[in-house]
This record gives sequence, structure tokens and C-alpha cells, in this order.
Amino acid sequence: MTVNEIYDNRAHDLSLCRVCGRSLYKEPLLVYKNMPRSAQFLPTGKELDDDKGVTLRICQCSGCGLVQLSANPVHYYRQVIRAAAVSLEMRQFRLKQFADFLTDHGLAGKKIIEIGCGHGEYLELMRDCGADAFGVEFSSQAVTDCQKKNLKVSKGFVDQEDYHLENGPFSAFFMLNFLEHLPDPGATLCGISRNLQDNAAGLIEVPNFDMMLDKKLFSEFVTDHLFYFTRASLITTLSMCGFDVLDCHTVWYDYILSAQVRKRKKTNLDSFILQQERLQAEIDSFLGLYTPETVAVWGAGHQAFAVLAMSGMAGRVKFVVDSSPFKQGRYTPATHIEIVSPKALSSTDIQAVIVMAASYSDEVASIIHKEFNSGLKIAILRDHGLEIL
Repeated sequence: MTVNEIYDNRAHDLSLCRVCGRSLYKEPLLVYKNMPRSAQFLPTGKELDDDKGVTLRICQCSGCGLVQLSANPVHYYRQVIRAAAVSLEMRQFRLKQFADFLTDHGLAGKKIIEIGCGHGEYLELMRDCGADAFGVEFSSQAVTDCQKKNLKVSKGFVDQEDYHLENGPFSAFFMLNFLEHLPDPGATLCGISRNLQDNAAGLIEVPNFDMMLDKKLFSEFVTDHLFYFTRASLITTLSMCGFDVLDCHTVWYDYILSAQVRKRKKTNLDSFILQQERLQAEIDSFLGLYTPETVAVWGAGHQAFAVLAMSGMAGRVKFVVDSSPFKQGRYTPATHIEIVSPKALSSTDIQAVIVMAASYSDEVASIIHKEFNSGLKIAILRDHGLEIL
């Protein structure tokens, strides 16, 4: 047994989805016996006695719905093997597709990498379309063949999230009919993303399982393909792995699902910090007009608790008012300010109230005016800041 085969046999719990980690349905969708053990093994006459068929179990994830084999990958899954040369029709199709891809995403002259470039069949075309094309391939012989054609290809295989690709970061990537072979597509996709520039684009293609379903193509199941992507499950997989799917449609007589993606940006929350700082200044200014014994807060909800804590209001207000009896007599979390009944506004020397009651704030302000000292100064916590009435 090879090192790769040993690794593969212990790499994955075959009862779990390789993408989302949820359990596969206990009963396979289909079971095919005595199937070819791989698409690339063609026995010689001397090997016939040792050639044994295998059982294919086609399963489905109970979580994300992805159809997949409950099996280990073939031992050569890291290599891209394209059995036939690119036909004239395919060449013309790819040239137009790649040219459009470069134009649509402003990639002319930019660094683009093909993940699993084989012998450079498509990498050459991407270069001819005007990209600064790079490739990564696991097969040493394929890498050598690419380099003889003056293609910029390095040996490697993206199998972990922190994988480092030479010559990165890249403005875009493409991966054609390779994802369905990989035992951990999430690690590969996240590893690719790590080597991309912000806002980078991608082109990913896989066999179209929607067509298999429509035409009942039972003969398309093969040990080499661990995954059978529908349009929906491909979009789900790509979205789970850090990409926004810009488009996903069929190409090449509906045999292929072609998805264009963009590296997802981290959500920028700098505006939250600015808002917090602005509100802090407004609260400090308001509280500076009064002594702590004369200021109350109305509202004992989660938003009020957060503002009390983040604005350092402990020791700067006398108490927190709330009309819910089950909260009264307790204390605010983290800031430890006593929560009292609204009646306390009449029995103390409170001069100002900050209302933090979310959508009920205007109603609370009206109650304060009508039922308590009409001379109380009221400030309401709004989305935009502190509004002084």
C-alpha cells in the first residue's frame, strides 16, 4: 500500500459529509456492485486476475444535501489527468470563455493561477488571452512538461487552509473539473482564498449533476468523482468556503456547471467603533450636567445593559428603572446598578432620565411626562445617538 493510500484510508469518517460535517443519511441513495475501481486503471492481460470490482455507495448529506460517494479517493486524486487533448471546438470555447472572464473582471495582465493545471492545456489558453498565468500541479512529470512549454508552474497541492502558493497573492484563480475529486474541498477552497488578493475573482467548474438527474445518466458515477454537484449544492459549498457566487450556469452542452465567484470580504465594523465613541462623548456631556445621585436610566433590556457597560456608567447614575416586576430588586449585569420600579422617580431627587427602551422609548418618555415630575430632563438613546428632549 502506498503512502497516499494509507493517508486516504484514515483521512475521513465516511459517515460524515466531507463539506459541512453533518451525517450522511444512513441508507445510500444507490449501491452499485462490481464497478471499475478507478477511471484511470486499465489492466493488462497479466493484471486481470488481480483486478477486482468495487462497490459504489452513493449517499447524500442530511445537512447541506450534497450527493457524494461514501468512499476514499482514488490514490492519484491530487493529479489532474486529462485523457484527451483539447479539441478544436473546446479550444475555441475556452478562448472565448477565458477572454470574457478577463474582461469582465479587469484581469488583463494580472496574475491568475490555475489550481490543478495538469500538463498546461488550459493554462496556455489563459496566457494567450492576456493573463499573467501561473499554475500548480501535483504530478512532477506534468510540472516538467509545463515548464518545457515556458509555463510558470510549480509542484504542489492545496490541501490545507494555511497553504502557501508561490508567486501569490493572485488577482484570480480557476479550477476546472477538479473539485469533485478532492477529499476535503473546504480545505482546498479556503487555502486558495488565503492566497488571493482582496476582491479576487474565480472560475470553478464541475460536472453537472442536475443533468445526470434529468437524463438518468446512471453510468456517470465513478470512483474518481467523490462529489456530484447540483447548481444548488455547488453554490452552497462555495458560499460555505469563503466565496460569494456571482453566477452559476451550465456550459458545454449542459455537461458542466460553471461558477464565477469573488473572494468574500471581511465585514467592516469600523463604523460601530465610531458610533460608540460618538455616543460615549454625548453621554459624558449629558452626565456632566448632573451629579450621580440625580440621574436615572429607564430600560433594563440587553441594549441598555450593553450601553451601561461600554459607556462606563457604573457609579454615574443612581439606578435603572424598569416596569417589569421580575427585574426589579435585581442588578444590571457587569455594571451592578440596582433595578427599581418606576415609582422611585417620584420618591427620589432624580433630575434627569436617560431612556434606553428601544422601540418603546417614545412611549416611556410620554409616561415620564404624564405620571412623574414634568420638570425631569429626558434624553433618549436613538440609533443615531443621544437625543435630548
